[in-house]
Amino acid sequence: MQHYLGIDIGSISVKTALIDKNKSVIETHYQRSRGRPQTTAESLIKDITSRYSLAWTATTGSGAKLIKGKFVNEIVAQATATAALYPEVSSVIEIGGEDSKLIFLKQGSLIDFATNNVCAAGTGSFLDQQAARLGLTIEEFARLALRSKHPPRIAGRCTVFAKSDMIHLQQKGTPEYEIVAGLCLAVARNFVSNVGKGKKWHQRIAFQGGVAANAGMVSAFEQVLELDPGSLLIPQHHAAMGAIGAVLHALKNEN
Repeated sequence: MQHYLGIDIGSISVKTALIDKNKSVIETHYQRSRGRPQTTAESLIKDITSRYSLAWTATTGSGAKLIKGKFVNEIVAQATATAALYPEVSSVIEIGGEDSKLIFLKQGSLIDFATNNVCAAGTGSFLDQQAARLGLTIEEFARLALRSKHPPRIAGRCTVFAKSDMIHLQQKGTPEYEIVAGLCLAVARNFVSNVGKGKKWHQRIAFQGGVAANAGMVSAFEQVLELDPGSLLIPQHHAAMGAIGAVLHALKNEN
């Protein structure tokens, strides 16, 4: 059977999606690149091509040009995957390692989008930095956030201000789980007020990208957007939606 490979090369990770001729997702992979995106991508490709025969490859993401393939804009890729797999979604939150996007769809078509500025505050790297400052893995960070009852207010627009707030809270003896939840809420508020500024959100809302694996961030967005717990849609392949969309868009325009 013929297969197609989508590769999303971001600032801190490489995501792949293997798609068959029926446009079904066979497998996806997420791997941190640790400053070596091309080597990481080539390693993943080598593993996949040892098991499957590929017709072609589609690429997307900030490092897409590092690998030969059919290039697809990352916003178009995210929108295409969402429209195909979750047609009920109208608003998409996508947060990666160093950028974030808000995408709006109507009847499966991309109608508007917004992105963050050049600062990485409010992205996956920001959360990684704050977790490291607390001596936590990002997985521990996510679990701790769910224990919070009274999260403090923390500046989320700048890593310097966030660090100052965290030090102050630690000096006051604020429990780590409250600080962590406060950071998650700061990121969610920052996204809604800056990336989503002046935009009208429509239900249903999906949360995609590597950060969507963070349960603390999922809870924070549900609180900030005033959604019922569990109503924010987290796609099965949330981290690889760009890679999936790259293939689906390229198939649509194969001729």
